[in-house]
Amino acid sequence: MTQTHTTDVTVIGAGPVGLFAIFEAGMLKLQCHVVDTLDMLGGQCSALYPEKPIYDIPAHPSILAQDLVDKLTEQASSFNPVYHLGQQVVGMERTADEQWKLTTSKGTTIISKAVIIAAGCGAFGPNRPPLDGIENYEGTSVFYMVRKREDFRGKRVVIAGGGDSAVDWALSLHDVAARVDVVHRRPKFRAAPESASKLDALVAEGKINLVVPYQLDGLEGANGQLTGVRVATLQGETKVLEADVLLPFFGLAMELGPIADWGLGFSHQHIAVDQATCATNLPGVFAIGDIAAYPGKLKLILCGFSEAAMAAHAAHKVVRPDEALHFEYSTSKGVPAQEKAA
Repeated sequence: MTQTHTTDVTVIGAGPVGLFAIFEAGMLKLQCHVVDTLDMLGGQCSALYPEKPIYDIPAHPSILAQDLVDKLTEQASSFNPVYHLGQQVVGMERTADEQWKLTTSKGTTIISKAVIIAAGCGAFGPNRPPLDGIENYEGTSVFYMVRKREDFRGKRVVIAGGGDSAVDWALSLHDVAARVDVVHRRPKFRAAPESASKLDALVAEGKINLVVPYQLDGLEGANGQLTGVRVATLQGETKVLEADVLLPFFGLAMELGPIADWGLGFSHQHIAVDQATCATNLPGVFAIGDIAAYPGKLKLILCGFSEAAMAAHAAHKVVRPDEALHFEYSTSKGVPAQEKAA
């Protein structure tokens, strides 16, 4: 059933930067509806590395990615955002009364005067290894992302890949899994040097098993449950690793999708914006976070937070053009939850 909503601002993307944009807009009394292709909040932080520490968030010497998302979600909740998850914005058109009409893949329609695009690098999904019947095991014993370490306690885990994700999760899971095998086509890994050194040390101690030079060749099991992963060398030599779980980490396929056809000023998969306001070339449309580009741009979450504040203030002029905006610090204004408690 088609649903139509009207709001002040539509935020596309519910990653950390999109979540903070909700808060900044809320502080200016702007209501937000939020759309994300994932069925969860947090973007890549929640989907790819929820238990990985982040070290460059101000006031947090270290914070797990999912904990950061949870805090941002709590912070935004004061302003009652409406989330439309598990759906993609597939259309955006200008209305006769100078608003933006967005339609999603689930038939939802959202009309707003301002749009803030916080879509990161676009919609993303895993690069799946070309193994016959792998779809029969996905979600039960083949996973492309790890959400909780505890889900793998006592399991025989095979990790395939040679980048940061493969190495990081091998390091993280070795002390909860019954066994961890890391499959890679060559001995050298593309991970951060410190992580690769830790992997080498754990291999030397017999806590992680390095399976090189091998690559994935097939799966064994039934009814969605793996019993083994077949691996092969380039010369065709094969062997089977006993396994309950396969974690293939071969990178992500990033797609901008329909957003690329909206007439935005794209350059090398990024949207050019005005550095002072994060405004795009379309009236009332702003871009923040990794998808936004301007001279000197740094792809850091903390820079995205700053962009969220600038975009929200610029959006206020679009949504409430006749209302003067007097800048106030949060210590003076407070937030709704605090006002109710007082």
